[in-house]
Amino acid sequence: MVDEFLKKQNLELLVSIERFCLIIQRLSRKSYFCSMSEKKGIAILGSTGSIGTQALEVIEAYPEYFDLQVITAGKNADLLIEQALKYKPNTVVISETSLYQKVKDALFDEGIHVYTGEESLCQVVESTEVHTVLTALVGYAGLKPTLRAIDAKKTIALANKETLVVAGELVTKRAKENGVNIYPVDSEHSAIFQCLVGEFHNKIEKIYLTASGGPFRGWTLDQLKSVKKEQALKHPNWTMGAKITIDSASLMNKGLEVIEAKWLFNLQPDQIDVIVHPQSIVHSLVQFEDGSMKAQMGLPDMKLPIQFALTFPQRFKTNFPRFNFMDYPQLTFEKPDRSVFRNLDLAYQAMEMKGTAACLLNAANEIAVAAFLEDKIDFLEIAEINEKTMLGCETIQQPEYEDYVESDRIAREFAMNLILNRA
Repeated sequence: MVDEFLKKQNLELLVSIERFCLIIQRLSRKSYFCSMSEKKGIAILGSTGSIGTQALEVIEAYPEYFDLQVITAGKNADLLIEQALKYKPNTVVISETSLYQKVKDALFDEGIHVYTGEESLCQVVESTEVHTVLTALVGYAGLKPTLRAIDAKKTIALANKETLVVAGELVTKRAKENGVNIYPVDSEHSAIFQCLVGEFHNKIEKIYLTASGGPFRGWTLDQLKSVKKEQALKHPNWTMGAKITIDSASLMNKGLEVIEAKWLFNLQPDQIDVIVHPQSIVHSLVQFEDGSMKAQMGLPDMKLPIQFALTFPQRFKTNFPRFNFMDYPQLTFEKPDRSVFRNLDLAYQAMEMKGTAACLLNAANEIAVAAFLEDKIDFLEIAEINEKTMLGCETIQQPEYEDYVESDRIAREFAMNLILNRA
């Protein structure tokens, strides 16, 4: 009788939870449609990069829903000016101060506000006209403005994985305190998020992040010794910026995504696995406690995850190319070779070390990739510099924001010295 009573109570509880979830879902949908009577103000941090340019195309396709408020760039003043003249945002920011006058003069007659510098980048995301901030900056530079946007209670569409890699604990804590939603833009994390819609009350057993394998899939260490940057920049499936493309070739990009997934989905390292999927059709998978799995599939096109992050919980009709099974009669999967692509193992090691370890790893990698692109080091030396820096610098176990800033600085100096003093 006790067992039957408990079963009955558990069943009633599950029904109550389901009803509650449905009510919340309906309310959020209703609230969403109400809010769509007013355009959603968008700020794009890093509008001249690969994600930023595609985000502008998405926004342009739905002029009745989006209001482009802010676009920013680091040094690409010419493209920023071109974008501002075409899309007419309220504000632009050029981070490179020496280019400020050029941008200001070009937009003087357009009534567009022009600012420069890091502090301006942080201030524009706090505007009352901005609802959603798409963080598409490259590397560590995305952390500070994202934190400021979170503190200003803006919805975050996150394409800058380094923000969570560097300071995932701090960022997720701030987001929780401010009631801010962080919607992933990376195709793999967007895939996981899409698989979890309607499943948030069900516990994740494991997730699988897919990787294309990059241009050097199946290569040996001996083959990688002679790799040139021109080869590393030729990704087989995706069109991305230079830094991310090199990270993809070294599998550091997948390592950073593993760390990002830990914070986005509140997982332990052993709940995150990586599988190589050369066709890049299955973008990632979720395995639940009952053993069932969900996967999100589609042609490799970053505009879809960008749009989903900006329009969630709705899916807007698109004219994107559709996947045809007959074009892909075989979808294959294999294990990554961690003995060759050591950056992936370093990411898992950073998670085990906790604290600022991932911050150190990220800083070292940014320095090492820049050196490789400048022909100062060989491809395999990227992982060597990353490992020596992460293990050679102090890891702070309970860091505050200032600790992340200092750890980033120290790691960059350490990595630079390794490059300068290499035999």
